[in-house]
Amino acid sequence: MIRWILFVVIFAIIDIYAFQAVKTTFRNKWVNIAYLMISIVVIGNFIYQISTSGRGGLNTKMNFAIGFLLTLYIPKMVIMIMMFGEDILRVPQAAFRYFTEGSDPSGSYMPSRRVFVSKIALGLATIPFASFLYGMIIGKYNFKVLKYALYFEDLPEAFDGYKITQISDIHIGSFDNKEKVEYAIDLINEQASDAILFTGDLVNNRADEMLEWKDSFAKLTAKDGMYSVLGNHDYGDYVRWDSEELKLQNLKDLQKVQKDIGFDLLMNESRFIEKEGQRIAIVGVENWGKDFKQKGDLKKASQTVDANDFKILMSHDPSHWEYQVIDDDYQYHLTLSGHTHGMQFGIEIPGWIKWSPVKWRYKYWAGIYEQKKQLINVNRGFGVLAYPGRVGIWPEITVIELKKGSKPA
Repeated sequence: MIRWILFVVIFAIIDIYAFQAVKTTFRNKWVNIAYLMISIVVIGNFIYQISTSGRGGLNTKMNFAIGFLLTLYIPKMVIMIMMFGEDILRVPQAAFRYFTEGSDPSGSYMPSRRVFVSKIALGLATIPFASFLYGMIIGKYNFKVLKYALYFEDLPEAFDGYKITQISDIHIGSFDNKEKVEYAIDLINEQASDAILFTGDLVNNRADEMLEWKDSFAKLTAKDGMYSVLGNHDYGDYVRWDSEELKLQNLKDLQKVQKDIGFDLLMNESRFIEKEGQRIAIVGVENWGKDFKQKGDLKKASQTVDANDFKILMSHDPSHWEYQVIDDDYQYHLTLSGHTHGMQFGIEIPGWIKWSPVKWRYKYWAGIYEQKKQLINVNRGFGVLAYPGRVGIWPEITVIELKKGSKPA
């Protein structure tokens, strides 16, 4: 109950400040009424979706409720900051009038709001408003293919030029446009990689989210197979189940769905890809996250792998690489992760800037990183969660070409 009271108070403060800018700029009662009605509908829908979602967790309707709330209230927060800044000047002026001018017959000592400040606030607010709206309509389907050539001195010669496509964080329960998802599936196949590696979070919560999409993803194909691991959302931990048996059955159903699609799901296991008498190891662990489920067992997953094998590790959460993999006795040449989504919001200009608020939580959050002669790629994710869009951090299909030798200067 307390959190709902806090929610109402915070949003009321934001709305009061934002309304001041609207009222000062337009001075039209119908605009004011429209402003209030839109706010009521957006907040009402958000509260309704939360109260009726019950045990189902995040779904398309809930995601859009969150999306519209962010699209409307982040711009209002921009307005609030501007209007509060004006109040920092207005309040001292009001106090000065009170103590120097005596009584005011009107009872008001506060200077009127300046129209130009309100107009600037509204103008600045259109930037996040348009961005978040764009992210929901276009951004979440703005699939990008990112290509990397990664060099390793001890890569077996037979695998020089070997291509891997990595996808991650499909979160299929958040999609609503089959045509655009199938376009992305075709885009993955167009890369003609030797193997496809999927690094977890197939669904938001439940295996049955995938049923209507299974035939589409079954079109994925790669010459040397497709391998996958589980992400934190695949275990069904974020919904309420009537029994542990139902939760366990959900995980079994998800494993079957992955098999039906064509993925070889690695549950703390390894596989070898052989070529011309040489081999590389594909090591897959269950989810291991600093702040999430820790079922990943690196030792168990690598028990059939030799120390001298070239190893590609699939581990959903990049914090696993940071806290366990880098300092492991085995050298894991390349780790593939996802999980962060790049927070689905940020600014990226290749060669210039790569920034997202998620960097304050994850040290390794998007792209290629190197530590102790080991590399990790953190995929920005295929799908979306909570906010049903992407702004600046686009859905990613990664293509990695393994090269023998040292990186050119």
